[in-house]
Amino acid sequence: MSRTRYLIAYDICNPRRLRRVVKIMEAYGQRLQYSVFLCDLSQSELLSWRSEIVPELVQVEDSVVLIDLGPPGFRPVETIGTPRHLPSSGAVIV
Repeated sequence: MSRTRYLIAYDICNPRRLRRVVKIMEAYGQRLQYSVFLCDLSQSELLSWRSEIVPELVQVEDSVVLIDLGPPGFRPVETIGTPRHLPSSGAVIV
């Protein structure tokens, strides 16, 4: 199963929706910053993630940015300051 690494960031205006989005994001990836996650997802996992996230959003108030970084481990991730222990490739099992 081929995976793609995504950087996903969000801005959710309502605290209740924000808590629900955070729970979804924690199931799919690793938190880098307060509202930024690194997710290694297969095509089916990406579709599942979308089907969970979209209903939680109010389109005129909230936003989610999904950036395709290519295959896991393809591009190195550099950290300045406190180091992050990022997966080199593959899924994160919670």
